[in-house]
Amino acid sequence: MAHQVTSKDIPTQGEHLEKSKVARLQTLTGMIAALGLIGSIVYLWVGGGVESGGHESNTTHGSYAFSWLFAVFFVLTITFGGCFWTFLHNLSNSGWGTSVRRLMENLGFVFPFLFVFSIPFLFPQVQQYLWEWMPNYKNAVSQHEGMSAHDALMHSDNTHDHLLAKKTWYLNPGFWHLRFFAFFILLGGFIYLVRKFSVNQDSDPNPGTKNLFAARKHSSWSMIIFGVSMTFLALDWVMALNYAWFSTMFGVYVFAGSALSSMAVLILTGLLLQKAGYLERVVTKEHYHIMGKLSFAFTIFWAYVSFSQFFLIWYANIPEETIYFVLRNTENWNLVSLFLVFFHFALPFLLLLRSDVKKSPRFMMGLCCYILFIHAIDVYHMVIPERGPSVGNVVDHHPHLWIKHSWIGDIIAFVTAVSGFLFFYLRNLTSAALYPHRDPRILESANLHN
Repeated sequence: MAHQVTSKDIPTQGEHLEKSKVARLQTLTGMIAALGLIGSIVYLWVGGGVESGGHESNTTHGSYAFSWLFAVFFVLTITFGGCFWTFLHNLSNSGWGTSVRRLMENLGFVFPFLFVFSIPFLFPQVQQYLWEWMPNYKNAVSQHEGMSAHDALMHSDNTHDHLLAKKTWYLNPGFWHLRFFAFFILLGGFIYLVRKFSVNQDSDPNPGTKNLFAARKHSSWSMIIFGVSMTFLALDWVMALNYAWFSTMFGVYVFAGSALSSMAVLILTGLLLQKAGYLERVVTKEHYHIMGKLSFAFTIFWAYVSFSQFFLIWYANIPEETIYFVLRNTENWNLVSLFLVFFHFALPFLLLLRSDVKKSPRFMMGLCCYILFIHAIDVYHMVIPERGPSVGNVVDHHPHLWIKHSWIGDIIAFVTAVSGFLFFYLRNLTSAALYPHRDPRILESANLHN
Protein backbone atom coordinates (compact mmCIF):
# COMPACT_ATOMS: atom_id res chain seq x y z
CA MET A 1 0.00 0.00 0.00
CA ALA A 2 1.30 3.45 -0.90
CA HIS A 3 2.57 5.74 1.85
CA GLN A 4 0.03 8.32 2.97
CA VAL A 5 1.55 11.74 2.37
CA THR A 6 1.28 14.10 5.34
CA SER A 7 2.34 17.67 5.96
CA LYS A 8 5.64 16.34 7.33
CA ASP A 9 6.49 15.05 3.85
CA ILE A 10 6.08 18.49 2.28
CA PRO A 11 9.23 20.65 2.60
CA THR A 12 8.61 23.92 4.41
CA GLN A 13 10.08 25.94 1.56
CA GLY A 14 8.82 23.59 -1.16
CA GLU A 15 10.98 21.98 -3.81
CA HIS A 16 13.07 24.16 -6.10
CA LEU A 17 14.77 23.08 -9.28
CA GLU A 18 18.44 23.90 -8.83
CA LYS A 19 19.62 26.26 -11.55
CA SER A 20 22.94 24.45 -11.72
CA LYS A 21 21.19 21.29 -12.94
CA VAL A 22 19.79 22.99 -16.02
CA ALA A 23 22.35 25.78 -16.45
CA ARG A 24 24.15 24.08 -19.33
CA LEU A 25 20.95 23.30 -21.21
CA GLN A 26 19.54 26.75 -20.56
CA THR A 27 22.74 28.42 -21.77
CA LEU A 28 22.81 26.26 -24.89
CA THR A 29 19.17 26.88 -25.81
CA GLY A 30 19.54 30.57 -25.02
CA MET A 31 22.54 30.93 -27.31
CA ILE A 32 20.85 29.03 -30.14
CA ALA A 33 17.68 31.09 -29.74
CA ALA A 34 19.54 34.41 -29.59
CA LEU A 35 21.75 33.70 -32.60
CA GLY A 36 18.84 32.26 -34.61
CA LEU A 37 16.53 35.14 -33.71
CA ILE A 38 19.05 37.89 -34.50
CA GLY A 39 20.07 36.19 -37.73
CA SER A 40 16.44 35.68 -38.76
CA ILE A 41 15.45 39.26 -37.97
CA VAL A 42 18.36 40.63 -40.01
CA TYR A 43 17.70 38.21 -42.86
CA LEU A 44 13.98 38.98 -43.01
CA TRP A 45 14.49 42.73 -42.60
CA VAL A 46 17.01 43.18 -45.39
CA GLY A 47 15.49 40.55 -47.66
CA GLY A 48 14.79 41.52 -51.25
CA GLY A 49 13.32 44.56 -52.83
CA VAL A 50 9.61 45.08 -53.33
CA GLU A 51 8.33 44.83 -56.87
CA SER A 52 5.11 46.25 -58.23
CA GLY A 53 2.13 44.36 -56.97
CA GLY A 54 3.67 43.92 -53.55
CA HIS A 55 5.89 40.89 -54.19
CA GLU A 56 9.58 40.49 -53.41
CA SER A 57 11.99 39.51 -56.15
CA ASN A 58 13.78 36.97 -53.96
CA THR A 59 11.58 33.97 -53.19
CA THR A 60 14.09 32.66 -50.64
CA HIS A 61 13.16 35.38 -48.16
CA GLY A 62 9.48 34.80 -48.71
CA SER A 63 9.98 31.08 -48.19
CA TYR A 64 11.76 31.68 -44.89
CA ALA A 65 8.94 33.97 -43.75
CA PHE A 66 6.64 30.94 -43.90
CA SER A 67 9.24 28.85 -42.09
CA TRP A 68 9.32 31.42 -39.30
CA LEU A 69 5.54 31.50 -39.02
CA PHE A 70 5.37 27.71 -38.81
CA ALA A 71 8.00 27.56 -36.05
CA VAL A 72 6.68 30.43 -33.94
CA PHE A 73 3.06 29.37 -34.25
CA PHE A 74 4.01 25.83 -33.19
CA VAL A 75 5.51 26.97 -29.87
CA LEU A 76 2.72 29.50 -29.38
CA THR A 77 0.10 26.76 -29.53
CA ILE A 78 1.89 24.87 -26.74
CA THR A 79 1.93 27.95 -24.50
CA PHE A 80 -1.73 28.57 -25.31
CA GLY A 81 -2.42 25.13 -23.88
CA GLY A 82 -0.46 26.00 -20.73
CA CYS A 83 -2.67 29.08 -20.25
CA PHE A 84 -5.80 27.02 -20.81
CA TRP A 85 -4.92 24.32 -18.26
CA THR A 86 -3.94 26.97 -15.68
CA PHE A 87 -7.17 28.91 -15.97
CA LEU A 88 -9.28 25.75 -16.12
CA HIS A 89 -7.67 24.35 -12.98
CA ASN A 90 -8.43 27.51 -11.01
CA LEU A 91 -11.95 27.88 -12.37
CA SER A 92 -12.90 24.28 -11.62
CA ASN A 93 -11.30 24.43 -8.16
CA SER A 94 -9.60 21.18 -9.04
CA GLY A 95 -8.00 19.22 -6.24
CA TRP A 96 -6.18 16.54 -8.21
CA GLY A 97 -4.13 18.98 -10.26
CA THR A 98 -2.71 21.05 -7.41
CA SER A 99 0.55 19.07 -7.53
CA VAL A 100 1.09 19.90 -11.21
CA ARG A 101 -0.52 23.34 -11.30
CA ARG A 102 2.77 25.19 -11.12
CA LEU A 103 3.96 23.30 -14.20
CA MET A 104 0.86 24.53 -16.03
CA GLU A 105 1.55 28.10 -14.90
CA ASN A 106 5.20 27.94 -15.94
CA LEU A 107 4.27 26.60 -19.36
CA GLY A 108 1.61 29.25 -19.94
CA PHE A 109 3.94 32.01 -18.74
CA VAL A 110 6.25 31.36 -21.69
CA PHE A 111 3.62 33.00 -23.92
CA PRO A 112 4.42 36.70 -23.25
CA PHE A 113 8.13 36.13 -23.89
CA LEU A 114 7.39 34.79 -27.37
CA PHE A 115 6.50 38.33 -28.40
CA VAL A 116 10.21 38.75 -29.17
CA PHE A 117 10.02 35.93 -31.72
CA SER A 118 6.92 37.51 -33.27
CA ILE A 119 8.62 40.83 -34.08
CA PRO A 120 9.46 39.81 -37.70
CA PHE A 121 5.74 39.59 -38.43
CA LEU A 122 5.60 43.37 -38.09
CA PHE A 123 8.02 43.83 -41.01
CA PRO A 124 6.41 44.83 -44.35
CA GLN A 125 9.04 42.61 -46.00
CA VAL A 126 7.44 39.64 -44.21
CA GLN A 127 3.81 40.70 -44.32
CA GLN A 128 3.78 41.04 -48.12
CA TYR A 129 4.39 37.31 -48.45
CA LEU A 130 2.45 35.88 -45.52
CA TRP A 131 -0.62 38.09 -45.70
CA GLU A 132 -1.14 39.21 -49.28
CA TRP A 133 -4.24 41.14 -48.33
CA MET A 134 -2.01 43.79 -46.73
CA PRO A 135 -0.15 44.93 -49.89
CA ASN A 136 -3.38 44.54 -51.88
CA TYR A 137 -5.18 46.77 -49.39
CA LYS A 138 -2.42 49.40 -49.44
CA ASN A 139 -2.06 49.36 -53.24
CA ALA A 140 -5.78 49.78 -53.81
CA VAL A 141 -6.00 52.69 -51.37
CA SER A 142 -2.93 54.42 -52.85
CA GLN A 143 -4.22 54.00 -56.43
CA HIS A 144 -7.67 55.39 -55.61
CA GLU A 145 -7.01 58.32 -53.34
CA GLY A 146 -10.07 59.90 -51.82
CA MET A 147 -12.02 56.65 -51.85
CA SER A 148 -12.77 54.55 -48.81
CA ALA A 149 -10.85 51.30 -48.55
CA HIS A 150 -14.01 49.37 -49.46
CA ASP A 151 -14.64 51.39 -52.63
CA ALA A 152 -10.98 51.36 -53.62
CA LEU A 153 -10.85 47.57 -53.42
CA MET A 154 -14.12 47.26 -55.37
CA HIS A 155 -12.55 49.31 -58.18
CA SER A 156 -9.47 47.09 -58.25
CA ASP A 157 -8.75 44.97 -61.32
CA ASN A 158 -7.98 42.01 -59.05
CA THR A 159 -11.26 40.16 -58.49
CA HIS A 160 -9.97 38.73 -55.20
CA ASP A 161 -9.83 42.29 -53.89
CA HIS A 162 -13.62 42.40 -54.17
CA LEU A 163 -13.76 39.65 -51.53
CA LEU A 164 -11.36 41.63 -49.39
CA ALA A 165 -13.55 44.70 -49.70
CA LYS A 166 -16.29 42.93 -47.73
CA LYS A 167 -13.83 42.25 -44.90
CA THR A 168 -12.15 45.63 -44.52
CA TRP A 169 -13.91 46.24 -41.20
CA TYR A 170 -11.70 43.45 -39.81
CA LEU A 171 -8.86 42.98 -42.31
CA ASN A 172 -7.25 46.40 -42.32
CA PRO A 173 -3.63 47.06 -41.33
CA GLY A 174 -4.41 49.38 -38.43
CA PHE A 175 -6.80 47.00 -36.69
CA TRP A 176 -4.54 44.02 -37.42
CA HIS A 177 -1.57 45.66 -35.70
CA LEU A 178 -3.75 46.70 -32.78
CA ARG A 179 -4.86 43.09 -32.31
CA PHE A 180 -1.25 41.91 -32.65
CA PHE A 181 -0.18 43.86 -29.57
CA ALA A 182 -3.45 43.26 -27.71
CA PHE A 183 -3.00 39.46 -27.83
CA PHE A 184 0.34 39.61 -26.03
CA ILE A 185 -0.57 42.42 -23.64
CA LEU A 186 -3.91 40.99 -22.49
CA LEU A 187 -3.25 37.25 -22.39
CA GLY A 188 0.36 37.76 -21.32
CA GLY A 189 -0.78 40.09 -18.56
CA PHE A 190 -3.44 37.72 -17.25
CA ILE A 191 -1.23 34.61 -17.19
CA TYR A 192 1.40 36.69 -15.36
CA LEU A 193 -1.19 37.87 -12.84
CA VAL A 194 -2.64 34.42 -12.14
CA ARG A 195 0.82 32.87 -11.80
CA LYS A 196 1.85 35.73 -9.49
CA PHE A 197 -1.03 34.95 -7.13
CA SER A 198 0.06 31.31 -7.09
CA VAL A 199 3.72 32.14 -6.40
CA ASN A 200 2.74 34.64 -3.68
CA GLN A 201 0.79 31.86 -2.00
CA ASP A 202 4.10 30.08 -1.31
CA SER A 203 5.02 32.77 1.23
CA ASP A 204 1.53 33.88 2.26
CA PRO A 205 1.04 33.49 6.06
CA ASN A 206 -2.64 32.80 5.36
CA PRO A 207 -2.37 30.67 2.20
CA GLY A 208 -5.97 29.46 2.11
CA THR A 209 -7.65 32.78 1.44
CA LYS A 210 -6.45 35.84 -0.43
CA ASN A 211 -4.19 34.53 -3.19
CA LEU A 212 -6.11 31.31 -3.78
CA PHE A 213 -9.43 33.07 -4.25
CA ALA A 214 -7.85 35.92 -6.24
CA ALA A 215 -6.38 33.43 -8.72
CA ARG A 216 -9.77 31.76 -9.09
CA LYS A 217 -11.55 35.09 -9.55
CA HIS A 218 -9.16 36.40 -12.19
CA SER A 219 -9.12 33.09 -14.04
CA SER A 220 -12.75 33.70 -15.03
CA TRP A 221 -11.75 36.82 -16.97
CA SER A 222 -8.57 35.15 -18.09
CA MET A 223 -10.41 32.24 -19.71
CA ILE A 224 -12.42 34.68 -21.82
CA ILE A 225 -9.26 36.54 -22.81
CA PHE A 226 -7.60 33.23 -23.63
CA GLY A 227 -10.43 32.09 -25.89
CA VAL A 228 -10.59 35.38 -27.79
CA SER A 229 -6.81 35.79 -28.09
CA MET A 230 -6.10 32.23 -29.22
CA THR A 231 -8.95 32.18 -31.74
CA PHE A 232 -8.26 35.52 -33.37
CA LEU A 233 -4.49 35.08 -33.38
CA ALA A 234 -5.06 31.84 -35.31
CA LEU A 235 -7.38 33.69 -37.70
CA ASP A 236 -5.04 36.66 -38.16
CA TRP A 237 -1.84 34.66 -38.61
CA VAL A 238 -2.89 31.39 -40.24
CA MET A 239 -6.38 31.62 -41.73
CA ALA A 240 -5.53 35.01 -43.24
CA LEU A 241 -2.69 33.42 -45.23
CA ASN A 242 -5.50 33.04 -47.76
CA TYR A 243 -7.90 35.88 -47.02
CA ALA A 244 -10.53 34.41 -49.35
CA TRP A 245 -10.83 31.29 -47.16
CA PHE A 246 -12.79 31.06 -43.94
CA SER A 247 -13.94 28.41 -41.49
CA THR A 248 -15.98 28.89 -38.35
CA MET A 249 -14.27 25.86 -36.77
CA PHE A 250 -10.63 26.78 -37.34
CA GLY A 251 -10.16 28.38 -33.93
CA VAL A 252 -11.52 25.28 -32.20
CA TYR A 253 -9.28 23.10 -34.37
CA VAL A 254 -6.20 25.02 -33.22
CA PHE A 255 -7.40 24.86 -29.62
CA ALA A 256 -7.74 21.08 -29.71
CA GLY A 257 -4.15 20.67 -30.91
CA SER A 258 -2.92 23.21 -28.36
CA ALA A 259 -4.55 21.44 -25.42
CA LEU A 260 -3.25 18.03 -26.51
CA SER A 261 0.34 19.11 -27.21
CA SER A 262 0.60 21.16 -24.02
CA MET A 263 -0.58 18.21 -21.94
CA ALA A 264 2.18 16.15 -23.57
CA VAL A 265 4.72 18.79 -22.48
CA LEU A 266 3.33 18.76 -18.91
CA ILE A 267 3.59 14.97 -18.69
CA LEU A 268 7.13 15.03 -20.07
CA THR A 269 8.14 17.77 -17.64
CA GLY A 270 6.76 15.88 -14.64
CA LEU A 271 8.46 12.64 -15.65
CA LEU A 272 11.83 14.28 -16.28
CA LEU A 273 11.68 16.18 -12.99
CA GLN A 274 10.88 12.97 -11.12
CA LYS A 275 13.78 11.28 -12.87
CA ALA A 276 15.97 14.08 -11.48
CA GLY A 277 14.62 13.49 -7.96
CA TYR A 278 11.87 16.10 -7.72
CA LEU A 279 8.08 15.84 -7.20
CA GLU A 280 8.42 12.29 -5.84
CA ARG A 281 6.09 12.91 -2.86
CA VAL A 282 3.38 14.91 -4.61
CA VAL A 283 3.09 13.47 -8.13
CA THR A 284 2.20 9.80 -8.58
CA LYS A 285 1.10 7.43 -11.31
CA GLU A 286 -2.46 8.50 -10.54
CA HIS A 287 -1.69 12.00 -11.81
CA TYR A 288 -0.25 10.62 -15.02
CA HIS A 289 -3.31 8.42 -15.34
CA ILE A 290 -5.58 11.48 -15.27
CA MET A 291 -3.34 13.47 -17.61
CA GLY A 292 -3.27 10.46 -19.91
CA LYS A 293 -7.07 10.40 -19.91
CA LEU A 294 -7.12 14.10 -20.77
CA SER A 295 -4.71 13.40 -23.64
CA PHE A 296 -7.02 10.63 -24.78
CA ALA A 297 -10.02 12.97 -24.62
CA PHE A 298 -8.35 15.69 -26.68
CA THR A 299 -7.09 13.15 -29.20
CA ILE A 300 -10.73 12.30 -29.86
CA PHE A 301 -11.77 15.96 -29.72
CA TRP A 302 -9.11 16.93 -32.28
CA ALA A 303 -10.36 14.20 -34.62
CA TYR A 304 -13.98 15.27 -34.12
CA VAL A 305 -13.27 18.92 -34.91
CA SER A 306 -10.96 18.05 -37.81
CA PHE A 307 -13.52 15.76 -39.42
CA SER A 308 -16.39 18.18 -38.77
CA GLN A 309 -14.51 21.04 -40.44
CA PHE A 310 -13.71 18.87 -43.46
CA PHE A 311 -17.23 17.41 -43.70
CA LEU A 312 -19.06 20.74 -43.48
CA ILE A 313 -16.80 22.34 -46.08
CA TRP A 314 -17.07 19.33 -48.39
CA TYR A 315 -20.87 19.21 -48.00
CA ALA A 316 -21.37 22.93 -48.72
CA ASN A 317 -18.93 22.79 -51.68
CA ILE A 318 -18.34 26.56 -51.71
CA PRO A 319 -15.16 27.55 -53.60
CA GLU A 320 -14.11 30.08 -50.95
CA GLU A 321 -14.14 27.24 -48.39
CA THR A 322 -13.00 24.20 -50.35
CA ILE A 323 -9.82 25.94 -51.52
CA TYR A 324 -8.15 25.01 -48.20
CA PHE A 325 -8.54 21.28 -48.80
CA VAL A 326 -8.04 21.48 -52.56
CA LEU A 327 -4.62 22.99 -51.95
CA ARG A 328 -3.79 20.32 -49.38
CA ASN A 329 -4.66 17.56 -51.80
CA THR A 330 -2.30 18.80 -54.51
CA GLU A 331 1.29 17.72 -55.25
CA ASN A 332 1.46 14.97 -52.61
CA TRP A 333 0.12 17.14 -49.78
CA ASN A 334 -2.72 14.62 -49.69
CA LEU A 335 -0.23 12.14 -48.22
CA VAL A 336 0.33 14.50 -45.29
CA SER A 337 -3.44 14.84 -44.85
CA LEU A 338 -3.86 11.06 -44.73
CA PHE A 339 -0.86 10.76 -42.42
CA LEU A 340 -2.60 13.01 -39.89
CA VAL A 341 -5.77 10.92 -40.00
CA PHE A 342 -3.97 7.72 -39.08
CA PHE A 343 -1.13 8.97 -36.92
CA HIS A 344 -2.63 12.02 -35.19
CA PHE A 345 -5.83 10.21 -34.27
CA ALA A 346 -5.98 6.47 -34.91
CA LEU A 347 -2.64 5.42 -33.42
CA PRO A 348 -2.75 7.58 -30.24
CA PHE A 349 -6.40 6.57 -29.79
CA LEU A 350 -5.52 2.89 -29.75
CA LEU A 351 -2.44 3.35 -27.58
CA LEU A 352 -4.25 5.39 -24.93
CA LEU A 353 -7.24 3.07 -24.59
CA ARG A 354 -5.65 0.96 -21.86
CA SER A 355 -5.54 2.45 -18.37
CA ASP A 356 -2.34 0.65 -17.35
CA VAL A 357 -0.23 2.19 -20.10
CA LYS A 358 -1.19 5.68 -18.93
CA LYS A 359 0.55 4.88 -15.65
CA SER A 360 3.72 3.66 -17.35
CA PRO A 361 6.38 6.41 -17.26
CA ARG A 362 8.44 4.92 -20.07
CA PHE A 363 5.42 4.49 -22.33
CA MET A 364 4.03 7.97 -21.64
CA MET A 365 7.39 9.62 -22.20
CA GLY A 366 7.68 8.04 -25.63
CA LEU A 367 4.06 8.74 -26.52
CA CYS A 368 4.30 12.41 -25.48
CA CYS A 369 7.36 12.92 -27.68
CA TYR A 370 5.39 11.32 -30.50
CA ILE A 371 2.39 13.62 -29.89
CA LEU A 372 4.62 16.69 -30.09
CA PHE A 373 6.12 15.45 -33.34
CA ILE A 374 2.67 14.87 -34.82
CA HIS A 375 1.52 18.29 -33.63
CA ALA A 376 4.47 19.85 -35.47
CA ILE A 377 3.34 18.05 -38.63
CA ASP A 378 -0.19 19.35 -38.05
CA VAL A 379 0.98 22.97 -37.77
CA TYR A 380 3.21 22.45 -40.81
CA HIS A 381 0.13 21.23 -42.68
CA MET A 382 -1.75 24.40 -41.67
CA VAL A 383 0.92 26.86 -42.78
CA ILE A 384 3.36 25.58 -45.38
CA PRO A 385 1.01 24.60 -48.28
CA GLU A 386 0.23 28.32 -48.66
CA ARG A 387 3.91 29.05 -49.33
CA GLY A 388 4.00 27.98 -52.97
CA PRO A 389 1.12 30.15 -54.23
CA SER A 390 2.08 33.13 -52.04
CA VAL A 391 5.80 33.17 -52.72
CA GLY A 392 5.08 32.66 -56.40
CA ASN A 393 7.81 30.15 -57.09
CA VAL A 394 7.47 29.52 -60.80
CA VAL A 395 9.36 26.88 -62.79
CA ASP A 396 8.55 26.72 -66.52
CA HIS A 397 5.61 29.09 -65.89
CA HIS A 398 4.09 26.59 -63.45
CA PRO A 399 3.76 27.33 -59.72
CA HIS A 400 5.03 24.57 -57.42
CA LEU A 401 3.79 24.01 -53.88
CA TRP A 402 7.04 22.33 -52.82
CA ILE A 403 9.83 24.88 -53.05
CA LYS A 404 13.33 23.52 -53.54
CA HIS A 405 15.56 23.55 -50.43
CA SER A 406 12.89 25.33 -48.37
CA TRP A 407 13.14 22.57 -45.76
CA ILE A 408 16.49 24.01 -44.66
CA GLY A 409 14.81 27.22 -43.56
CA ASP A 410 12.04 25.21 -41.89
CA ILE A 411 14.59 23.37 -39.74
CA ILE A 412 16.55 26.52 -38.85
CA ALA A 413 13.41 28.39 -37.81
CA PHE A 414 12.05 25.38 -35.89
CA VAL A 415 15.27 24.83 -33.92
CA THR A 416 15.45 28.55 -33.12
CA ALA A 417 11.85 28.83 -31.89
CA VAL A 418 11.95 25.59 -29.88
CA SER A 419 15.25 26.64 -28.28
CA GLY A 420 13.70 29.95 -27.28
CA PHE A 421 10.70 28.14 -25.84
CA LEU A 422 12.94 25.80 -23.81
CA PHE A 423 15.06 28.70 -22.54
CA PHE A 424 12.10 30.60 -21.13
CA TYR A 425 10.40 27.44 -19.86
CA LEU A 426 13.52 26.45 -17.91
CA ARG A 427 13.76 29.98 -16.60
CA ASN A 428 10.20 29.77 -15.28
CA LEU A 429 10.79 26.35 -13.72
CA THR A 430 13.78 27.59 -11.72
CA SER A 431 12.18 30.91 -10.66
CA ALA A 432 9.77 29.48 -8.07
CA ALA A 433 8.86 26.29 -6.20
CA LEU A 434 7.91 23.40 -8.45
CA TYR A 435 4.51 23.02 -6.81
CA PRO A 436 2.32 25.21 -4.54
CA HIS A 437 3.44 23.64 -1.25
CA ARG A 438 1.27 25.97 0.87
CA ASP A 439 -1.92 25.34 -1.05
CA PRO A 440 -4.59 23.84 1.26
CA ARG A 441 -5.30 21.10 -1.28
CA ILE A 442 -1.75 19.91 -1.83
CA LEU A 443 -2.21 16.89 0.46
CA GLU A 444 -5.45 15.96 -1.28
CA SER A 445 -3.60 16.04 -4.59
CA ALA A 446 -0.56 14.17 -3.28
CA ASN A 447 -2.80 11.34 -2.02
CA LEU A 448 -4.82 11.17 -5.23
CA HIS A 449 -6.49 7.89 -6.10
CA ASN A 450 -8.76 7.43 -9.08
